[in-house]
Amino acid sequence: MSVTSERSATLNRLKRIEGQVRGIAGMIEQDRYCMDVLHQIQAVKAALAKVEDSVLADHTSSCVNEAIASGDAEAQRQKFNELVDLLGRIKR
Repeated sequence: MSVTSERSATLNRLKRIEGQVRGIAGMIEQDRYCMDVLHQIQAVKAALAKVEDSVLADHTSSCVNEAIASGDAEAQRQKFNELVDLLGRIKR
């Protein structure tokens, strides 16, 4: 898949998520059953996790790969530390 098509797919996913979030807000306004709302929240979280995975994969295949190929030890360290910091925040 090309960068443009991957970006387009990611944007489409985010637009669907946006619609889901608006739907959840509507459910809360309508005082819908809590478990139904929670199921929709879980669906949004799962969809966001897929977007996160896609963006992370793109980052590693482009930005991190470029730092490795450059041979610049400082750039490599920076990209590595960015990933470590991100993964540390994800675990919390």
